[in-house]
Amino acid sequence: MKINISHLNKQFGSHRALDDVNIQISAGMFGLLGPNGAGKTTLMRILTTLIPKTSGEVSLNGIQIGEKGKIREMVGYLPQDFSMYPTLSVYEAMDYLALLSGIKPRSVRKQRITQLLEQVNLQSYGKVKVKALSGGMKRRLGIAQALIHDPKILIVDEPTAGLDPEERIRFRNLLSDLAQNRIVILSTHIVEDIEFSCENLAILQKGKVIFHGKTRELIEQAKGRVWSGLIPREEMEKLRKEYPVISTVSEGEEIMVRLLSQNQPFSQAEQVQPSIEDAYMKLVKGV
Repeated sequence: MKINISHLNKQFGSHRALDDVNIQISAGMFGLLGPNGAGKTTLMRILTTLIPKTSGEVSLNGIQIGEKGKIREMVGYLPQDFSMYPTLSVYEAMDYLALLSGIKPRSVRKQRITQLLEQVNLQSYGKVKVKALSGGMKRRLGIAQALIHDPKILIVDEPTAGLDPEERIRFRNLLSDLAQNRIVILSTHIVEDIEFSCENLAILQKGKVIFHGKTRELIEQAKGRVWSGLIPREEMEKLRKEYPVISTVSEGEEIMVRLLSQNQPFSQAEQVQPSIEDAYMKLVKGV
């Protein structure tokens, strides 16, 4: 299983949403990280054949993106703005989508739906109306509907946005399990989701790929650039103007600050081991 993206461009009028994008994706979890407006959703929509590319080459398992029918058979998609027949029960909604996917025999549909609802831990909610589900449950139902035709490639766009911490962890674990025998592309602006689930990633900024590789390689690039230390509260404003500040924690009359700098920013600052969030900020801020 492999996705090849070569010199991909997407133009909306005078705006270039994707600019010479080159990415290779193999089986397992792959993270697509970047700020809002970086071009992540545009790339997802091209991979799912919802919008055409302007130029470049895209193939999924050797099949060119222009062969929409074949591509849609192998791709499942959970968009950021996912919604699903609110007045139907969970089972009814899944049964209808299974029919649309070409699964005709009722017994086959029942077996597939039962299996998927168990997989996303919704087996006891089959008779519950979709509109009565919590946000996290709706997201898990979204994964179930994306898997209804057993795709080899699963693409999820900002899946954990708005979820509570427990539900985010549950969702990340679910995606990791699903990636055992397929490609799962996780598109997000939440660095933590990538850190705990993806070995490989690409970072987009203003439509360009600014990093493509392993998460450990990204972290390695930030070594020697992350500093932490206590400063008086009154010096905080000046520090913010001079350095990219990653985090601050109040400690009485002082503030424990974590920031990016090529050199020691103040006398009490000490170099610390970078996290993936530090490394991401280093790339985006150009430190």
